[in-house]
Amino acid sequence: MLRSPKRTFTLSNVLYIPHITKPLLSVQKIYCDNNVYFKFHASVFYIKDLSTKTMLLSGHSNDSFYVLSESSTTTISQICWSPCISATTNQWHRRLGHPTSRIFNLLVFKNKIMCTSRRSLVQCQTCLLCRSLRLSLRPTGHKITAPLDLIFNDVWGPAPMFSSNSFRYFIIFIDAHTKYIWYFLLVAKSDVFSIFQCF
Repeated sequence: MLRSPKRTFTLSNVLYIPHITKPLLSVQKIYCDNNVYFKFHASVFYIKDLSTKTMLLSGHSNDSFYVLSESSTTTISQICWSPCISATTNQWHRRLGHPTSRIFNLLVFKNKIMCTSRRSLVQCQTCLLCRSLRLSLRPTGHKITAPLDLIFNDVWGPAPMFSSNSFRYFIIFIDAHTKYIWYFLLVAKSDVFSIFQCF
């Protein structure tokens, strides 16, 4: 939210970056959300009401940027983020870069973000995939002395979408001695047995 003596400007769907040193405004967002237009000159700019042509805010040029002058705004800081811009818990979770539940709940508790529903976070697929760990293979007690003495295999699938050749599964075979990996793509899980026989 940005206030001037003549108008309060609102911005919807803004990107919040907590530690940014200088807040940046999108000309297009202010234009669309507030029914205003901009008039730019080499050293100064004006924000005017679209229908009445009244000047609402002004600013100057500084190091290739147009800066709002403090005298034209009534707030101490030039721009203040309003927690009234709300979204669902899942939208905030994605916007903030997938924070943990503890951090997310802290932001809600301190009124840093406003959620449209008090529903808890639904398990996020991205978080589950990124935070999952690959387990190492357990010792078998079998002494491996040559290639193909012991082979591990694993089947993965179904993939959430088809590949260009309609594959949704794959099977891998790993030689415990050489660590060599064979990788086979599968259309259906029922193809595992035929691949296993060929291997």
